[in-house]
Amino acid sequence: MKERIAHICSFLCKARVFADVGCDHGYMTRYMLKNGLCERAYISDISEGSLQKAKTLLAAEIADGRCVPVVADGLDGIPEPCDFVLIAGLGGEEIVKILRRAYIPPRFLFQPMKNSEKLRRYLVEHGAKMERDYTFSEGKERRKYYDLIAGRAVGGDTYSEREFRFGRDNLNGCSPYPFLFQAREELEKTEERLRLALRKDSREALLGRKTELEEVIHEVTGNL
Repeated sequence: MKERIAHICSFLCKARVFADVGCDHGYMTRYMLKNGLCERAYISDISEGSLQKAKTLLAAEIADGRCVPVVADGLDGIPEPCDFVLIAGLGGEEIVKILRRAYIPPRFLFQPMKNSEKLRRYLVEHGAKMERDYTFSEGKERRKYYDLIAGRAVGGDTYSEREFRFGRDNLNGCSPYPFLFQAREELEKTEERLRLALRKDSREALLGRKTELEEVIHEVTGNL
């Protein structure tokens, strides 16, 4: 099992009805069912071709009625409310569109590939409570970084502007190292782009980002 998938699986929790949106191969739904974490699971993907890999992996569970495949865009087409929803591997904006059309699940686990800030803002604006919000990594030679956001539909939350941009747990020291590696890599790229930038507005934007990254790295490092 890939590091990314194994990491996400470690945050899966018990539910009555579970949905894996954009389920890809279906590994995380298999983990839920194999470990008795849900009574029933829905796997959904945008097309029959996309869903076929998961249907093959979960053929036995589909045959006995514990897993229901749905060709759908997001939660569309899932015939009952789900008390735990996983959406991993989609962009933050796409996840927001799915939630707007449907609902924020009672419990959720999101792993956006980009635009995490927009997802955080949507969740906070609509009364959700974030229980974990941090960056994890996969690989050693060529490290890949992923954000993980887990929480509940109700409870409310308050985020600072910097927490929206970087993820709250990254800043409070709960999981600093992958985030620091990522921030330092971005700082190096920003400095390189700054050396090549000619336009005044581009330079100003890059200087602002460089300063912010330096401040965040200093702050998180100081808390270690």
